[in-house]
Amino acid sequence: MIRRAALAAVLAALAAGSAPAAHAGQRVGRPLTIAWGGDTTLGSSHGNPPAHGWSVLAGIAPFLRAADLTAVNSEGTFATGGTSKCGGPDTDTCFAFRAPPANAAALRRAGVDVANLANNHAFDFGPVGLAQTVGALHAQRIGVTGRPGEVLVRSVPGARIAFVGFAPYRWSAPLNDLLAERRLIARARRRANVVVVLFHGGGEGADRTHTPAGTEHYLGEDRGAVRRFAHAAVDAGADLVLGSGPHVLRGMERYRGRLIAYSLGNLAGWHNFGTGGTLSLSGVLRATVDADGTLLTGTFTSLVLDGRAVPQVDPARRSATLVSRLGRQDFGARGVRVRPDGRLVLPHRRGR
Repeated sequence: MIRRAALAAVLAALAAGSAPAAHAGQRVGRPLTIAWGGDTTLGSSHGNPPAHGWSVLAGIAPFLRAADLTAVNSEGTFATGGTSKCGGPDTDTCFAFRAPPANAAALRRAGVDVANLANNHAFDFGPVGLAQTVGALHAQRIGVTGRPGEVLVRSVPGARIAFVGFAPYRWSAPLNDLLAERRLIARARRRANVVVVLFHGGGEGADRTHTPAGTEHYLGEDRGAVRRFAHAAVDAGADLVLGSGPHVLRGMERYRGRLIAYSLGNLAGWHNFGTGGTLSLSGVLRATVDADGTLLTGTFTSLVLDGRAVPQVDPARRSATLVSRLGRQDFGARGVRVRPDGRLVLPHRRGR
């Protein structure tokens, strides 16, 4: 959906002296803003929120709506059928999330346009649960991406934006196959002039805020080498690379002029996510890019989750402080900082 914030993005870009540049085969368009939130679950066996999930998202809806296109990682299913992967009730090591299909309407009402299904919970209730989830999201005019070979294309005036999602699971485009990654991104590049890569990978837990250089594991699963994956995505033509999975915030970097956000933590849930300390810190990222995908500006809104995992704005801006510190520690000169007013401080574009 096109929103009034788009006009503000245009004026800001013009005031800064940034003029849109044309991509091959595309007419010159205006800058556009893409918002990203982390893991989002609107119901499970741990309980279903009031108002079909709207009570969970109402407080942050203005930030999700303040973009031309908004995407989240839809962590779980909107379904009534399927067999739980846990074979019964949840355990300490197995969690299967299933919310009523009607709860998908809360995502649309909050301003979500795209749902990433490349994650470890999209298949919690097998192919039946996944198919019903896709149906529930499509019924709300929410686009989906993340299944093998899937490219979602959305249009705004003057630009076509492609979304592709990756995770280390057989029901997703493969995070750990760099050749397949390059091919899918190249296909998306042919269909759009801005390419957004969404991924779900990395270790999980309160102590996983740093982004290591190598492969990460969790509960015996290979969760990918996310730095290698993200850099390969940009090398293949991605303009934004936006991550989820660790359930905590991670740093951001500017690589070859493109923005990589490795994890925004948990955006919203209902008694299904652990909270406290770093697990309660979250945020909404908004990145404004030119019509050819060049990063212009960005903002980060600091959120904090209460004990139910419902988000609210954090006036102490603890999330921004953590993201800034991690960006500096993990990525050095390429690290992205967040100012007190939420604006991103982008490193100078020099080489890699």
